[in-house]
Amino acid sequence: MKTQYDVPTYNNMMNELFQAMKDLGGSGTIREIDEKTVEILKLSDEILEVMHGNTSKTEVEYRLAWTRTYLKKVGILENSERGVWSLTTKGRELHHINPDEIVKMVREMILLKETNNREINIQDENLENDGIDIPEEIQSWREKLKNVLFNLSPDAFERLTQRLLRESGFMQVKVTGKTGDGGIDGMGIVKLNGIISFHMLFQCKRYTGTVSASEIRDFRGAMQGRADKGLFITTGKFSIPAIEEANRAGAAPIDLIDGDELVERLKDLKLGVVPINDYSIDDKWFMSI
Repeated sequence: MKTQYDVPTYNNMMNELFQAMKDLGGSGTIREIDEKTVEILKLSDEILEVMHGNTSKTEVEYRLAWTRTYLKKVGILENSERGVWSLTTKGRELHHINPDEIVKMVREMILLKETNNREINIQDENLENDGIDIPEEIQSWREKLKNVLFNLSPDAFERLTQRLLRESGFMQVKVTGKTGDGGIDGMGIVKLNGIISFHMLFQCKRYTGTVSASEIRDFRGAMQGRADKGLFITTGKFSIPAIEEANRAGAAPIDLIDGDELVERLKDLKLGVVPINDYSIDDKWFMSI
C-alpha cells in the first residue's frame, strides 16, 4: 500500500506541471492541469488514491496546489478569480525551469519579509511553515463546506442540486430521486444562446471516495434514449477511468462536477457561502509606537 511518502514532492512535479501548462496551450482549470501533469508523470492509480490526511483531497492534488503557488510566486503562473490558471508573459517565454532555483527564490522572498528576531523553520514536509499563503484551493473553509455537503440528507442534497442548476440557467428542473428511476435523480433543460435546447438527466451522490467508471456506465444506461446529455454531481472525486468513460466517443456525453468544482460553483453563486472581510494586525507598527 502506497503512503504519502511515495508521492512526488511539490518541487519534483514542477517541470511536469510547467510542461502541462505548455501542452494545454498556456491555460487550464485546476482539474485540467492536474490531469495533464499526472499523465506526464505517469503516476499509478495506487499513488493517485493516497489521500491527504482526513481531507477530501488526494496527496497529489494537495502537493500540486503548492507547486502552482511556488510558480505563481516567481511570476511564471497567474490565476483568475474563476479558478483558471495561465502562464504569464514570463512563463510563456521560458523553455525550461529549474525547480531548485524556484524554491530558493521563493524562500529568499520570505526571508526578506521576516523580522530579524523571528526564527524561520522551513521544512519540505510541512509547507505551511514556509510563510507562504496557503493555496486558495486547499483553504480550510472549502473542506468545511464539503463536510457540510456530505452530511446533508439525500433529499436536501437533491434540492441543493436543483437550486444550483436553476441558478446556473437550467429550466424545468425536476427532482425524481424518490421514484427509483434507475439511478436518475432529476431532469432539466439547458438552452444555449436562447435558441438550442438540450434535455439533461442528472445524478447527485454524496461520496467521500471516488466515483468509478462502472457507476458512469450505469448512469449512461439509465439515460439511454431519454436525454441528450447527462450530469453527474458528487461531493467526492471521479477516477481517471470514470472521466474517460464520461467522455467516451460515440456515447451520450456526461458532464462531471466533483466536490472541488461543486464548492467553486456554490462560491460563485453565493449559495450558502458568504464572503467576509478580515483584517491583519501590523505587529511592527504597534512595536514602533
